[in-house]
Amino acid sequence: MSKTVQYVLFYSVFQCVFLGVHLYVYLRLKTLLAFLQPKVFLIVFIVLALSFPVCTLLEKFVANSFTMMLYAVCSVWLGILLLLLCALVVYEPVRLLLPAALHKTGIVMVSVVLLAACYALINAMFITVTPVSVPLAHLHKTLRVVHLSDIHVGTIHNTGYLTRIVDKVNALNPDMVLITGDFFDGIGKITRKTVEPLNRLRAKTFFTMGNHEIYFDADNVSKLLEYTNVVVLRNEVTEYRGLQIVGIDSPRRDDRKDNPVLEQLYMAGNRPTVLMYHPPVGLEDAQKAGIHLQLSGHTHNGQLFPFNLPTKLFYPHMYGLHRIGDMYLYVTSGAGTWGPPMRLGSRNEIALLHLVPEQSVQKSTNR
Repeated sequence: MSKTVQYVLFYSVFQCVFLGVHLYVYLRLKTLLAFLQPKVFLIVFIVLALSFPVCTLLEKFVANSFTMMLYAVCSVWLGILLLLLCALVVYEPVRLLLPAALHKTGIVMVSVVLLAACYALINAMFITVTPVSVPLAHLHKTLRVVHLSDIHVGTIHNTGYLTRIVDKVNALNPDMVLITGDFFDGIGKITRKTVEPLNRLRAKTFFTMGNHEIYFDADNVSKLLEYTNVVVLRNEVTEYRGLQIVGIDSPRRDDRKDNPVLEQLYMAGNRPTVLMYHPPVGLEDAQKAGIHLQLSGHTHNGQLFPFNLPTKLFYPHMYGLHRIGDMYLYVTSGAGTWGPPMRLGSRNEIALLHLVPEQSVQKSTNR
């Protein structure tokens, strides 16, 4: 199936769902707020229902300053719409048990949603540094490793945002930087200027493909990163600072939960081994291959509450450090956002991993 056909099918399904959500929100708000001009509001909601998909296509194929602004506005509306949808769904059973004045209820609900949206927008402007200590077998000395993922450089997070991240990373003085995919958003024009800030990273940097790079065209991404000092690992193994670093492309199918590529790679058994794999899956395969630490992203830690709840169903290890058998898994919430530039119940993150020799941890524990 060609990419054009895939885009048409995806946007057709998305548009039908998007229109349905807008219709539901419109009908509920019409009842609650008693619109004086319901036909006018219906037209407004239809226009809004067409906005995000249309602006996405415009930004993808004919990007300019105007389409960038439209896309940003429509992305914010998408976030507000999702929060309104959640509030109204929660309200459905409540209204049957606790009848209340409709107009007052509607005003309170919309006000709370708008306040939550404002907070989420502001929260998404900040980037926090999360220190994490991980003991590794066969490691001889402590290493400082920055783990980045899901920056989604594109229309919303552009070169200026990437520069902020680079400055923060350099200030941490890491021994290396590992980027586990979705560096690009896939929306908007990407050029050599877009990735130029990566050349300012002082530490050796390794990169592996996320699902958005696969959508965008992984080969073109590799060519673009050739203009930087970043080392792209595509289903291969390298060694640096005593670490065996494995980089595997994100699977082409989003529902794939294994990692069969690991069986095809040779890894020395007496080396501390770190796997860069965008989705937090394939954990059994990683254990069998002798991986000591898997670094992943993809989940955004739900990004916008309450969407962390369904995300947790699909990815049980949604965020943070997890011990799985003899292996550790760290899932970062990501340094950027996708879709709505909002964070509610999560935060943009740069993970600073302190990799320490396992022997030293055992000795301190036994004292």
